Amino acid sequence: MKKTLMFLALASVGLASCNGGFKKDDGGLLYNIYVDKGGPKIQTGDFVSVNLIAKRDDDSVLFNTYDQGHPVQTLVPKPQFKGDIFTGLQKLAEGDSATIKIAADSMFKKGQPKPPGFKGKYLIYTIKVNKVIAKGTLSDQVFQTEITDYIKSQSLVFKNREAGLIKNYIADQKLTVKQTADSLDYVITQQGTGPNAVVGDTAVVNYTGKLLNGKVFDTSVKDEAVKGKMPMDPMRQFKPIHIPVGQKRVIPGWDEGLQLLNKGSKAIFIIPSSLAYGERGISIIGPFTPIVFEIELVDIIKPNPNAPKPVMPTMPNMPQGQPVRK
Repeated sequence: MKKTLMFLALASVGLASCNGGFKKDDGGLLYNIYVDKGGPKIQTGDFVSVNLIAKRDDDSVLFNTYDQGHPVQTLVPKPQFKGDIFTGLQKLAEGDSATIKIAADSMFKKGQPKPPGFKGKYLIYTIKVNKVIAKGTLSDQVFQTEITDYIKSQSLVFKNREAGLIKNYIADQKLTVKQTADSLDYVITQQGTGPNAVVGDTAVVNYTGKLLNGKVFDTSVKDEAVKGKMPMDPMRQFKPIHIPVGQKRVIPGWDEGLQLLNKGSKAIFIIPSSLAYGERGISIIGPFTPIVFEIELVDIIKPNPNAPKPVMPTMPNMPQGQPVRK
């Protein structure tokens, strides 16, 4: 929940309305409500499901739940400073849509971390409120039950659409795929040489991970990070990673897929959620979300029977969706 709140607090959302100007509240928050359903306003402690597009004032997108395919679902905390995003949420009701602008200096002075490379005067939030479950006078047990039932119903929607999303992706990309018994779809785009990787080997891998809409969420290749407009961490090293094959150090789709490849081969894995991050998701990868990896197997290192037990490798940081096993 804390991670979700952080994303909500950092997500800047924008889409300036063409139907008039912004109002300004006492805390300096600029807001424009362009769909007003007239329902009861969100209160501290309520549960909300919202879609966001987060932008800087130069129109560059920082965060977009529509791209990710799932909304932010969270409890609404008390406003952390006058004119913050949570103040803005409390001006809205279920079904409402609005654009909210927050002065960047105010937000970052209040201890919020500054996104890498951020420039601009405002954080701009475009918000659509999908669902509100009001805490009100509900007991904690009843409130939690209502939230759980709602999340389960939404998860079922995501689950039921997954197979169709994969099928459409394969058709749109004009891929001729093979499928394993566990429903991993794959295409070997370049044949390598020698035997395939097997359990116990260490695979040296370059990779790029994408959502089905093409958004890059992680990569070991700097050019792909730049092309995919990933936030650039100056401390990030872009280089192949070392994966112990079949040791459950990564998602099952990788453990299975790497054993289909030999040294020098390249492939595309279309990995269903059952072989990735499942019904819960992780970071920007939502529940029942299939993902795509472009893989290059740079090398296969055979185990040394006399070597000490290897230490678990350091993997690239999420969100970015590095394929560590949950």
